[in-house]
Amino acid sequence: MRAIATALIACAVLTSAPAAQTKPAKTFDIYLSDTEGGKATLFVSPAGESVLVDTGNPNPRDTDRIMAMLAEAGVKEIDHLILTHYHVDHVGGLLELAKRVTIKHYVDHGPSVEEREQVQGFQAAYAELHAKAKHTVVKPGDKLPVAGLDWRIITSAGKAITTALPGGGKPNPACASFTPRPATNDPENGQSLGSVIAFGKFRTIDLGDLLWDKEKDFMCPNNLVGPVDLYIVSHHGIDASGSPALVQGLQPRVAIQQNGTRKGGTLQTNRTLYSSPGFEDNWQLHWSYNVGTEYNPAGIFIANIDEPSVVATVLTAPPGGGRGGPGGPGGGAPPAAAGATPPAGAGAPPSAVAPGVPPAGSAAPPAGTPPAAVPVQPPATAAPASAPAGQPGVAPPAGAPGGGRQGGGGRGGPGPAHTGPAFLIKVSAQADGTFTVTNTRNGFSRTYRPR
Repeated sequence: MRAIATALIACAVLTSAPAAQTKPAKTFDIYLSDTEGGKATLFVSPAGESVLVDTGNPNPRDTDRIMAMLAEAGVKEIDHLILTHYHVDHVGGLLELAKRVTIKHYVDHGPSVEEREQVQGFQAAYAELHAKAKHTVVKPGDKLPVAGLDWRIITSAGKAITTALPGGGKPNPACASFTPRPATNDPENGQSLGSVIAFGKFRTIDLGDLLWDKEKDFMCPNNLVGPVDLYIVSHHGIDASGSPALVQGLQPRVAIQQNGTRKGGTLQTNRTLYSSPGFEDNWQLHWSYNVGTEYNPAGIFIANIDEPSVVATVLTAPPGGGRGGPGGPGGGAPPAAAGATPPAGAGAPPSAVAPGVPPAGSAAPPAGTPPAAVPVQPPATAAPASAPAGQPGVAPPAGAPGGGRQGGGGRGGPGPAHTGPAFLIKVSAQADGTFTVTNTRNGFSRTYRPR
């Protein structure tokens, strides 16, 4: 009898072992909120430690969306808040956010270098906030102590690392054609605090609004960063940042643009992405009117798309007409330019891709992929976790800077708000280098295996 009991116990142990072994490992999660051309990105380590990078624009709309993002991620308090620089679309939401959630550690590049504040009284109010918590002014080469992650500061206060990170240090061939692009306006952009974050074999980079010429400091003649898997596109995807020396040197597999309908997502940015060796997919927070149908990815990769009637009105409007159409606020290249032949190389987008339609001739999507004609707008009754009750279409406060002087964007400030609820993009990475990107608007996700 004892022998039978022993045998039964042994069988139970053996049959339960596979279940224990297949328990999903904790992931490194990244959430990119829609702040209509601003920035608010949440990183959550496998240990549950949180880092929020920037706080969007100064209105209830953006703060509501950030709070919804925190709730979706299960974050009760913010362990670290990084302010990349002090422009309104990056720090505008801080004062309201600090009233709603505890922020334990503030991280920045030091005082603003711009005499005129984009958020009136911000520096004084910010000093009061961080005086009640931990505050760190970081420099290139510093590490942010986040459990389970290797978080390196590579740019801060106009300076950059001078020693290669693990995996970096090789000559960058793209530097041979680097053309300087001096920027005399908005010097705070060039002060941006930039980070490279690694979780096992997975690597991503976030440079805030770091300017074109500043990228050369750590990419040329040698690439001090090395390759990354995910490129969180600099400066919302406007022309003042994202040089070929940076993008082709990083060789990202995937890019995510935190653009608006009229801010970022430019022709130049997209051409540079698709010219990068090994590039696979471009994900965007918005369908960009700056490039029309040619360089926007298929709708399944875009988190927020205006109603079809709005898209049609803009695309068929005469030059200078429509809802901030080509030649309007923040406008980039006109549609005619966007129709240029795509560059050769992996990942080049197909021509005339309509919103919501996958690329023609693409491989069959994996199980769980939505039908080819994904609706561009969810039913009115939809209640996504990323769309809090509130005012997703609220305009920026009076006096907030906007518009555009550079291709696809401008000095701080959001572009026009899109119609409909707001959705975010989520990334979940594993230590072996596998990562999955999910569009919360339609549930479409794609997994990228280690290469």
